[in-house]
Amino acid sequence: MNSKLKDMNVDYLFQAILSLETLEECYNFFEDLCTVPELKALSQRLHVAKMLEERHVYSDIVNETGASTATISRVNRSLNYGCDGYRVVFERLKDKK
Repeated sequence: MNSKLKDMNVDYLFQAILSLETLEECYNFFEDLCTVPELKALSQRLHVAKMLEERHVYSDIVNETGASTATISRVNRSLNYGCDGYRVVFERLKDKK
C-alpha cells in the first residue's frame, strides 16, 4: 500500500473503526471523535459519491445534498482516479441488503 495517509496514528484510527460492531457504537465513537460539522461533511461526501455512482447530474446532487460543486468534483475525482474505497463500500452495503 502506497498511501499518503499511511502512518501509525492513522492505522490506530482505522483499527478503532474496524472494532466497532453496532450503529450505536459508531454513533458514540464518532460523536466523541468528530464535531457535528465534520461528521456531516463526511456523510455528505458519501451521499454525493453514491449519487455520482448512480449517474445523477451535478444539479440534482447539489439540490439533494447541499454539497458545493467543488465538493462534488472532488468526490468525482476520487471515484474516477482514487483507490476504489467508495466502490468497495457500496458493493459491500449492496451485498448486505
